[in-house]
Amino acid sequence: MANLSVAPSIDSLLSSRPEDPESWVLGKNPTVRRIARHAERAAEVQCTVLISGETGTGKELWARMLHRLSSRAKQPFVPVNCAALTATLAESQLFGHEKGAFTGALGRSLGVFRAAEGGVVFLDEVGEMPLELQPKLLRVLQQHEVTPVGAALPVNINAQVIAATNRNLEDEVAAGRFREDLFYRLNMVELLVPPLRNRVDDVPALIEFHSERFSKKYNRDLWKPDAETLKAFCEYRWPGNIRQLAHVIEQAYVLDTTPCLPSSRRHEHTARPLPFTDLAKLRRAAV
Repeated sequence: MANLSVAPSIDSLLSSRPEDPESWVLGKNPTVRRIARHAERAAEVQCTVLISGETGTGKELWARMLHRLSSRAKQPFVPVNCAALTATLAESQLFGHEKGAFTGALGRSLGVFRAAEGGVVFLDEVGEMPLELQPKLLRVLQQHEVTPVGAALPVNINAQVIAATNRNLEDEVAAGRFREDLFYRLNMVELLVPPLRNRVDDVPALIEFHSERFSKKYNRDLWKPDAETLKAFCEYRWPGNIRQLAHVIEQAYVLDTTPCLPSSRRHEHTARPLPFTDLAKLRRAAV
């Protein structure tokens, strides 16, 4: 029964053209398909979601998909980079402040959670949130309220929280860098996005998608890899995941060249021996 309810909305998201900034490609990998079903259920019930995965796997794309799948789609999606938060300013940034609450507070500020009223707050890299802020976030999740800096009473909020991390939060809890109770609150539903090397079967579809996307963006002929190139792209480990694959293809369109693997590009530069090793001669030759 779950598949019957998932398919229509998943299909509607996949109908966007590649040039649409909100377009994306799901792929056929069974793990990714299973994540999509879990994502749709989480969007339906609007619970807290934790998206885990390596850098470049598309965690924010999944968060935006959750937003678009839910009844909150017409309300704000407010991203927060937790790695950039500092304890002195973050409380005001997240929860708002009243006029005169501190030096320089010339007016009232809503803060992220109230600005996202009815919508979604996306806490990117939540594993890097300062430890002193974590109990305050825990209260937001438990009580659905924030207390602006300088306010006497808390204010109720209505925002779904989606968090993402490239860290293993269980290891962070064990090391004392992340609160265990906050981890369990965030981990109501976890979407563990696999690295690209574990979904090789999706590489051809991702190449086709990004090639069409950047072909239209830069007004270039559509690149289609031959069988040998496609095999090499599928066998490459892609340490930067989908983001790196998209970068390689976009860079080729920008330079009007054929996409090639990063290792091949480095080999082209390092294969040429220096004409001499004397530093003074090299400097004169470079002039």
